[in-house]
Amino acid sequence: MDQKFLQLTVNFLVRAILGLGLIFLINGCIADSTSSWIVGLNLFTFLTAGVLGVPGVCVLYGIQFFHLL
Repeated sequence: MDQKFLQLTVNFLVRAILGLGLIFLINGCIADSTSSWIVGLNLFTFLTAGVLGVPGVCVLYGIQFFHLL
């Protein structure tokens, strides 16, 4: 059980860090053109990226898109 918990924790942290890095890169690319598309880096985005991974990052940008409508 201890091995499985460690594996789940490491997987969560890797997904969360890569997800936040992806958000940071996307925000850097779109910051000049439209600042209203930017997704913030906070605990909610960390948890979403950690649980869902890259699809979670897409969900965050989808929520931001529908918020603009």
